[in-house]
Amino acid sequence: MNLQKILIGLCIGLCCYVNVSPAQWDTDSIFDIHTQQGINAVYNLDFPNATREFEALVALKPKHPAGHFFLAMVEWEKILIDIDDESRDDTFFDMLDKVIDLCDERLDENPNDITALFFKGGAIGFRGRLHAHRSHWLRAANDGRRALPIVQKIQELDPNNYDVLLGTGIYDYFAEVVPNEYPFLKPLMIFFPTGNKEKGIRELRLASEKAKYAAAEASYFLMEVYINYEHQPSNALMPALKLTARFPNNPQFARYLGRCYVQTGIWPEVFRVFSDIRKKGLEGMTGYTMNVVREAEYYIGMYYFTSKVYEMALPHFFACDSLSRTLDRKNGPSGFMTMTNLRLGQIYDLQGKRDYALQEYRKVIILNDYENAHALAEQYTKTPFKY
Repeated sequence: MNLQKILIGLCIGLCCYVNVSPAQWDTDSIFDIHTQQGINAVYNLDFPNATREFEALVALKPKHPAGHFFLAMVEWEKILIDIDDESRDDTFFDMLDKVIDLCDERLDENPNDITALFFKGGAIGFRGRLHAHRSHWLRAANDGRRALPIVQKIQELDPNNYDVLLGTGIYDYFAEVVPNEYPFLKPLMIFFPTGNKEKGIRELRLASEKAKYAAAEASYFLMEVYINYEHQPSNALMPALKLTARFPNNPQFARYLGRCYVQTGIWPEVFRVFSDIRKKGLEGMTGYTMNVVREAEYYIGMYYFTSKVYEMALPHFFACDSLSRTLDRKNGPSGFMTMTNLRLGQIYDLQGKRDYALQEYRKVIILNDYENAHALAEQYTKTPFKY
């Protein structure tokens, strides 16, 4: 799963992610206004406005790393929209190298230049994160090893900075969890101190509540932790609501909100959230890709399925299945394809269309197994599904 790669990368390559706090940047109010407006635009996937704001930073202070770093972050968000597309990788790496070079120039003059430390650590962390996405584990681990002393030095220089808790929270949580979840990565973890997941959660929660500029990112990681590792969707709901209210055009935040409602069984809210996502996707809004639309189609179908309105569920499951046939060509059958065919079989059984149901169950058995789908399909080939 791409999500698993992301989380692995957060521990190995991004384990030392540094979120930069403008209070430390030796800047002025105009510079900070452009920064905040640009950050907000990035989270709303408004790339033209984000680029303009960050280019203004470069124009104001060409040798300051902030503008160059945030321009790289615009490129990063574009990469995340379609993580399998590697065409932007070289540009992104070049932009990060520019940031690191500017920081090194400042650090040559003053090894305790906190601005340079912040941005150098952030650039190395994001470079490692992309290496992890590409399964370049040794490169990712090396970037983590290089970034860790930078984070430690920042904490010495500025121990009361809540924004820095984002990076330490990510590290403390995933440095304990990832080696247990992915044993093949344990050899890489010898480069790093041991983690503490409870401490990591506390740090992330504190950053989400009190950080000036890292609050949104900390809330995002809390959602991932609570949903994907702690399996506590009710705890993920509050940060999801905060993020979607502040950044209504960010599909990733909206999808997590919808998943919170799925896992807590609040199906009217599932329908509301994913209907909005589907609408934006069909309208072609930035970031609302066909992958996003597929997920929306599936969960809208599930809303009607759980409501026992089967005729309304069918077109959404058909749409999900059709999109999967295109989207899954590269990496093989997805969970959406498997589960959609299982649901179609169940609906056909409930409608008394046994031959159609059997066709769907036989498809499921030869697809990748998700959520015990193979065993269920085998069972339903013998005994028709009953709600």
